[in-house]
Parts: sequence; C-alpha cells; structure tokens
Amino acid sequence: MVNWGAIVIGFVLSIILSWLFGGLFYGGNYFGLFIAGLIVGLMVGDGALNGAWNAAVAGAFGGIIAAILIVIGGTLFAGIAGLLAGAAVGLVVVIVAIIQSLVLMGIGGAIGGAIKG
Repeated sequence: MVNWGAIVIGFVLSIILSWLFGGLFYGGNYFGLFIAGLIVGLMVGDGALNGAWNAAVAGAFGGIIAAILIVIGGTLFAGIAGLLAGAAVGLVVVIVAIIQSLVLMGIGGAIGGAIKG
C-alpha cells in the first residue's frame, strides 16, 4: 500500500540530501537518494517490498515534478517551441528519474523496510 505522507517526506528528503551530500563529495547525490529511500523504508516498514515500492514512488514523484517544471519553464520562455522541447526533455527526465529511483531509492527502501518489518 502507498503511504503518501512518507512519499512526500521522501521526496523532500531526496532533494535536500542529494544537494547536501552532492556538495560534500563526488557521487554524494546518489548517496543522498539512497539515504532518503532508507528513511522512507523505515517510515513505512512492513517488509522490504513495501519499503522499496514506497521509496521508488517517492523518487518517481520527484522526476514527475521536475518534468512539469521543465515544461512550464520552456513554455514561458519559448512559447509553443518551448512547450515541445520541454515535453521532450521532461519525458527523458521522467524515464531517467524512474530508473534511478528504482535502483537507488528502491534498494534503500527495501533495506529500511526489512529493518523495521
């Protein structure tokens, strides 16, 4: 089952921790995503699968929000051409974010869910 409270907190934590750890060392943004997934898994508990699922949804939610902002920004700056370019880039961002969140946040969420469950 999806726990939207944990997903929103995981989304916010993924942004903050990726930025924080990304500035500290190379590859730190990936470590931040892993830690955010771990925290989401600990919040939802109920086993590794549930933790991985909620953490992956939190990461995908972040990719969707980024894609929406890219489309809005492209439309504001370049009109119809910006809308089309923003939609194309947004689609790529969503695909990459889903793959990245399934791997990094999903593994962290599975570990967190297994620890709590």
